[in-house]
Amino acid sequence: MVLNLMRQSFILLLSLLFLAANSAPAAERPNIIIILVDDMGFSDLGCYGSEIPTPHIDALAAGGVRFTRFYNAGRCCPTRAALLTGLYPHQAGVGHMTADNGTPGYRGYLNDSCVTIAEVLRPAGYFTATTGKWHVGHGDEARLPLQRGFDRFYGVPEGGGFYFETKAGRTVLHGNEIVMSANEPAPEGWYSTDAWSDYGLRFIDEAREVKKPFFLYLAHNAPHFPLQALPEDIAMFRGRYRAGWDAIREQRHTRQKELGIVSADGVLSPRDATIEAWETIDEARRDEFDLRMAIYAAVMHRLDLAIGNLVSGLKERGVLDDTLILFLSDNGSSDEGGLYGKNGAGIPGSSESDVFLGRAWANAGDTPFRLYKKNSHEGGIATPLIAHWPGGIAARGELRHDPGHIIDLMATCVDLAGATYPASSNDKPITPMEGVSLKPLLTSAASVPEATIPERTLFWEHEGNAAILVGDSKLVRQGRKGPWELYDLKTDRTELHDLAASQPGKVRELAAQWEAWATRCHVVPLLPEGKVKGKGKGNKGKGKGKAGGDVQ
Repeated sequence: MVLNLMRQSFILLLSLLFLAANSAPAAERPNIIIILVDDMGFSDLGCYGSEIPTPHIDALAAGGVRFTRFYNAGRCCPTRAALLTGLYPHQAGVGHMTADNGTPGYRGYLNDSCVTIAEVLRPAGYFTATTGKWHVGHGDEARLPLQRGFDRFYGVPEGGGFYFETKAGRTVLHGNEIVMSANEPAPEGWYSTDAWSDYGLRFIDEAREVKKPFFLYLAHNAPHFPLQALPEDIAMFRGRYRAGWDAIREQRHTRQKELGIVSADGVLSPRDATIEAWETIDEARRDEFDLRMAIYAAVMHRLDLAIGNLVSGLKERGVLDDTLILFLSDNGSSDEGGLYGKNGAGIPGSSESDVFLGRAWANAGDTPFRLYKKNSHEGGIATPLIAHWPGGIAARGELRHDPGHIIDLMATCVDLAGATYPASSNDKPITPMEGVSLKPLLTSAASVPEATIPERTLFWEHEGNAAILVGDSKLVRQGRKGPWELYDLKTDRTELHDLAASQPGKVRELAAQWEAWATRCHVVPLLPEGKVKGKGKGNKGKGKGKAGGDVQ
């Protein structure tokens, strides 16, 4: 009888252990980190085809999943607004940049008809923090992160534009207090890329102290211009780009095929017609252009190290397995700074310099696509998306080919956190979410039938550049006066064969859908072409210094 009781007790203990192991409360309500980088091209990571070494980011991909058809909103402010709110940018009031143009879609700050991920997750018990580039409203303390659901903030409300020292029109805030400005220098050895990750870990420690799951939105300004990096990092890459942009594009495309990022029969878009063939460039200019790309690679290298330090910190704290990390870029490569870029004053790459990469290297960054940041063609809106969550993602190193959009991140966070998206806030109605949860693509292997999301119609608009995607059919235009172009992305992801002339009925059908969306989502009336009224005003929060202006 004693043996029988012992056997029953043992079975009961095993059952309890089994239930405890399978309840997995931490994995069901993960910590969530969204890492958004700035102006990074589709092919600028090793795991998406690049020769730039990004081993720490690549390790996240190897331990999780990569998306091959994920989209942002084409530029910094609109993408940030869509990410934070789960709405199209104009619905949140940020259809352009941070200037207030007086119409609902173009106020230049997050309006009171939207809520941020932080405002939704905090009532669900999450500790919420953000570091880095905010850029969705400043000039009024009510528009800053602590007033939009975040418990902690360390970063730049006005935008980026620096790495070593702040500049005129920029401040670094800790909470609502200005701790750095053009008149208040950075501490010795300060570098923005490192600082954003370091403070992210500090805030994670605070979350652990109060025993709460955490949501961290880590918004790097790297690799946005002006490109500034440590001399020893630049030296690592000097000379590596004398092969030129033509060779780099070919090499990246070949690797993308090998990795499965693009189809094996995919076609590389031709070099931008405005760019010279590398073979025609003389030696002096080759050296100059090699230097610019070396500085860009150095900025990417430091970004990868910072993310590696973040991941190491999560491991040391024992929370990596229960943390979902999402990594993506706010737009495609930037062709700003002229056809071949510029160095500006000072030693190239130093805090005094103003290095722009330029269109020629941006064309390589967006391999295999054409066009750039601000456009609604694939080169402007396609982004890598890496999802890593050891306790929740069964797949390791798999690819996901379902089209996804930046608006989906809110729905995903709400779903995984068990949070409730509100119908109203402060007695004002809240616009319903536009995105869908990516959870089925994260928690199931690709071979499982459930590993899919509903097919839906997706939309874009920025400065008149516009697009609509229905299945594999994409209607897109460059500029408000540009003609609509029609592409079948299943066979023509690089948008080389315009079907508009042969399928006028399809063009009319999709254009009508886009117009209806544009009316519903405050896209129209469009901003007057070439005219942006007003300027973003300075932060009026506590502390010293002034901040103002708009930034790319």
